[in-house]
Parts: sequence; structure tokens; C-alpha cells
Amino acid sequence: MLNRYLFFPLLLLLAAGWQSCSKTPDSGDTAEPYVLSYGDSILYMKPVAGDYIVHPLHTRPGTYNGFPDGIEIDETTGAINVTKSETGLRYRISHISLSGDTTETLVVLSGITFRDRFYNLSAGDSVARPVYNASELRQVPLPGSLFDEGNIANTEGCTVNPEDGSINLSASLRQGIFGPSPRNDDQKTVEIQYRINDASGKSKNKLKVLLYWYNSMADVPDYLWEILNDRTTQGVFLRGSNQNGSHTATDARTAKVAKPRPPCVVIVDH
Repeated sequence: MLNRYLFFPLLLLLAAGWQSCSKTPDSGDTAEPYVLSYGDSILYMKPVAGDYIVHPLHTRPGTYNGFPDGIEIDETTGAINVTKSETGLRYRISHISLSGDTTETLVVLSGITFRDRFYNLSAGDSVARPVYNASELRQVPLPGSLFDEGNIANTEGCTVNPEDGSINLSASLRQGIFGPSPRNDDQKTVEIQYRINDASGKSKNKLKVLLYWYNSMADVPDYLWEILNDRTTQGVFLRGSNQNGSHTATDARTAKVAKPRPPCVVIVDH
């Protein structure tokens, strides 16, 4: 028979244990390390009515933010509005707790983009190929996919292959994308609408690409070099660029101004 003098202390101990087990990470309890996750490292568009929004698996009080610029994230809940974000890029998502602790994760918003780079026509470098899901190692699932839906880019003189999304720069020049006589620092922004046969269920996606023209590398102005150098240094846009998500001095300087879009396709004649 249980000693009555031991009964009440035991009852209090059991009650305390039950209360401890009933706590959840979402309650604001910071005793357990917070794991920031969205369930997958790649978030795909979905064919839903309205905006497609993805929430973290667990939320905690504090502030959420995304780097670089272009991702639409709720600072209080960490919810990502995929529909209103710029897709095809890698983002670093951070959570700063009420006590000041920082937790981070990296996510890719599925889609295509293009490398910021120079294309030298005299060297036969005349085709810009899309990068899928922020990594040049990933192959675009081409069967069933469609690029330049509505023929918007091609109508404006940008020769986009509807089967693989590549841009034929020489053909674009012949189509007059910069007019009959291109001049140094001519620029043209085109929108490419597309659907990829992947986990997005062929949801409609889009991006804008900025094309430049220069007669030679010597004609490229300093401001464009600065844009390209900053993007290379900031580095979380594509896999292989600061992919461990660590902070750098440049991150601190550019955290509010980093703009990886539109990608810069720079065409030089020689």
C-alpha cells in the first residue's frame, strides 16, 4: 500500500512531468534548438487558385527574413508567397528569436534563370542556356515543358527556343532586338513565360531577362562591372556560390539592396 506521506509529492512530480511533455516548439519555448525548415529544399509553384504560400513546419516568435531581394516572406510567420517571389533562385531564410539567436536555412524557389555573363559572338559564344532550380548540374525536364508561352519574347525580337528555353543571341540580333544598328550600352528587357513539366504541375511561371550590347569588352562601362561583381560576391543565387549560407562582410553591406534579377545577358561583338 502506498505510503500516504509519499503520495502527494509523487502526484506533484507526475503533474510537473506531464506539463513539461505538453510544451511544443511553437509555443515560444526556446529550451530546444529551433530547426527552420519548409519540408523540402526546393519549393515548386502549384496550380492553385490565388497565391501559393508555403509555411515553415514550425514557427517561433521573432522575425523572419530572406536574402537576397526578390522573395516575398512574412516577417512574423515565415510564410513564403511563392507566387509573388522571383523563382529560379536560391534564398537564405533567417529567423531571429526574441533573445537574438539566429537560425538559417537555404531554399530554392523552382524555375529557371540565366547566368550573369558575357557572350562573345566572334568566339562563337552565341546561345544563352537557362539554369534550372538554381544549379547548372540539374537538367530541365524538357518533355511536356513549354517556353515563351504566348510568344511574347520572340515577338519582341528575342529568339527563345520554345522547347528548351535557350536564347539564340545571334538570331536575336538578326531579328532586330536592338534595332537595325546596335550601339554600345543598348539594352532590352524581355519577359519569358513558361511551364515546366515537373513537380509544379506545369504551373505558369515567368522571368525577365536584361540583354545588353557592346562592340567590345573595352566598351563595357564601370557600372555594369559593379553590378556583376556585386552579384558574384553576394553569392546565394545559384548553387556553388557561397552555398553554405555563411555570412560575409559583403552580405552585411548589401542585405537590403541585393537584386539578382533580372539576369544580365551581355552580348559583345568581339
